[in-house]
Amino acid sequence: MKSIIVGTAGHIDHGKTSLVKALTGIDADRLEEEKRRGITIDIGFAHLEMPAPDGGSLRFGFVDVPGHERFIRNMLAGIGGIDLVLLVIAADEGIKPQTREHFDICRLLGVPRGITVLTKADAVDRETLDVVRMEAAEYLRGSFLDVARSPLVPVSSLTGAGLPELRAALAAAAAEVPSRDSSTFARLPIDRVFTMKGFGTVVTGTLVSGTVAADEELEVFPAGKRLRVRGVQVHGTAADRAAAGQRTALNLAAVATDELARGMVLAPPDTFQSSSRVDVLLSLLPSARPIRDRARVHFHAYTMETIAEVRLRGTRQATAGAQAAAQLRLAAPTLLLPGDRFIVRQFSPMITIGGGVVVDAAPLTRNSASVSLLELGLDAPQAVLSARIGRRGPAGLSLRQATAETGWRPAFVLEALQQALRQRTVLRVGDTLVDASAFAQLTSALAERLNAFHKQNPLVAGISKEELRDKVKAGADLFSAALEALAAAGQVDVAGELVHLAGRGVVLKTEEAESKRTIEEAFKSAGLAVPALKEVLAGLHLDKARAQKIVTLLLREHVLTKISNDLVFHREALAELRRKVSALRPATPRIDVARFKDLTGVTRKYAIPLLEYLDREHVTRREGNERVILQQSDSSGRD
Repeated sequence: MKSIIVGTAGHIDHGKTSLVKALTGIDADRLEEEKRRGITIDIGFAHLEMPAPDGGSLRFGFVDVPGHERFIRNMLAGIGGIDLVLLVIAADEGIKPQTREHFDICRLLGVPRGITVLTKADAVDRETLDVVRMEAAEYLRGSFLDVARSPLVPVSSLTGAGLPELRAALAAAAAEVPSRDSSTFARLPIDRVFTMKGFGTVVTGTLVSGTVAADEELEVFPAGKRLRVRGVQVHGTAADRAAAGQRTALNLAAVATDELARGMVLAPPDTFQSSSRVDVLLSLLPSARPIRDRARVHFHAYTMETIAEVRLRGTRQATAGAQAAAQLRLAAPTLLLPGDRFIVRQFSPMITIGGGVVVDAAPLTRNSASVSLLELGLDAPQAVLSARIGRRGPAGLSLRQATAETGWRPAFVLEALQQALRQRTVLRVGDTLVDASAFAQLTSALAERLNAFHKQNPLVAGISKEELRDKVKAGADLFSAALEALAAAGQVDVAGELVHLAGRGVVLKTEEAESKRTIEEAFKSAGLAVPALKEVLAGLHLDKARAQKIVTLLLREHVLTKISNDLVFHREALAELRRKVSALRPATPRIDVARFKDLTGVTRKYAIPLLEYLDREHVTRREGNERVILQQSDSSGRD
């Protein structure tokens, strides 16, 4: 069964609610105040099932909106996401102010098709009806409701005249409505929140994309709360799941009504991000005043409303009837995706002045405009993705980020980039996509950083991977891939965590080489009774910084080992110590501090750090005040 969402539009008291009731038998005015005052205040809902021209079935969900100018904000909450509109014009009054404003809103939101309905046809004579018909035809000329290609149907909700013709026009229009894509991620803008006895919290809305089923987990945007779907209704009937394009009610578990509100959006968790800055193409109505840079406006998208500051791009003022690139800075964050439509209303007095389409809901910096994305539009997935990847530079764009920015599933992203990946203009590294030229720049930057490091640190064997990655500001996967590419090309050598240019080891000057030999010999000849490091360095003919780098070099080469902050030993002395202690085990499986001092001839100052070193090396294991000497095979045997 094909589902179509139909919205009403038109001036107050032109018979929108009566028309919906005549078509469906459902009174969309649900509030007591609406019934008492006889006007629609908030959006209402109804549904209708009827045969399709091709023999199938059609399910219409009607969103009835208020016509009074004071309730335009409620009208805007209902009109987003509709498939076609019924523009209602009363035959006894003709086109009125809210007729014009509602029609402007429909055009700005890109509503693709609709039907013009002349209501209260029984209240006027034939001649008056013909005049109103001509007035409407002239007003709608050139628009999506031009009567040359869109029906105009006179109707009386009171007598039923014209209703069969309207149902036929609805069925014909529905055949032209493309089915919504249920394979995309679900998004449900909330338009109502209430408690139902025996069920708990219920929200309703028009499911603009994807599907939602019972027991699924959803996230509330922008609040970030996760919740579970307890049950689903579609057009008032219990269902296993709701699909895109259907009026949907969800019974939600573990959430109170005061935690939800109109304007919030439900979507899969860990998929999207809320944004308070969106780059857009903004169109102003011909009747609007010019809008200056940094002007404040009322912003409406789907069911949400907030204040926005308009940051124009390339101009200080947008003129009436023109289109301009802009970044809208929202007072409250919301979930938006490229292609979403919006309305802006003048800050004061509140009248509709324009609208447009979201191009980028994830600008990278506070002041950047998505210039390339604005130029590309929305109908070139590979070009759009390549631009999004390119602007990330050497950081690349992860598949998860690509989904959050576009709403496209990872499989679609990879399919759209198939040619670019094959031609290697875009590279895939794990789950990260990177522009080939940015990757080449990253490898060049790594080589340049390494070269600079060697020049500044001739006494250091290489730079650590983490330090190098931090210098080039690259993600872990891309950094590893770039390093591997350089190593495969023979440009760098990687030894454990150290990286250095191929053929670029430590280069020692004559006095540095001599000092290195002096330091090594001082500790080698001392055995375990080692001198203080600062005393050895003080006797060198080198400045303190270079002398310390030579010590670091000896430590990295494992010639020397530091076992505490101020004790350094030669590797041969430590190897001999491990051998001596291990040799005690057959006769003496345990050793205490006193016995250790007798064995080595060192003072307690040396004995305790050396015993702790043997524990770390698994030569001994401390038990109370003694050490158990472990078997030789348990020892690391490291020199």
